Amino acid sequence: MEYVYAALLLHKLGKEVNEEGIKSVVAAAGAEVDDSKVKSLVASLKGVDIATELENASLVAAAPASSGDAPAEGEEKKEEAPKEEKKEAAAEGLSALFG
Repeated sequence: MEYVYAALLLHKLGKEVNEEGIKSVVAAAGAEVDDSKVKSLVASLKGVDIATELENASLVAAAPASSGDAPAEGEEKKEEAPKEEKKEAAAEGLSALFG
């Protein structure tokens, strides 16, 4: 993941996203550089417009998602057991443990 972050940082700074740049960013962060991962990432990003991809990702992330917590129309919420009964049951279990 640090390699992707390095590529994004280079892009944000307006620098070319290449093997040398990614290696230097990862090394500066104190991580060990894996040459094969760097080469793979650079090859994957060849021909990709990072700015456009980031815009598309932002639009997807901004889309609201339904939480599923609200009951559907016509459905009623089921009443939960009173909390006092739960506390009493817990207290009984504790008293059995400690006498």
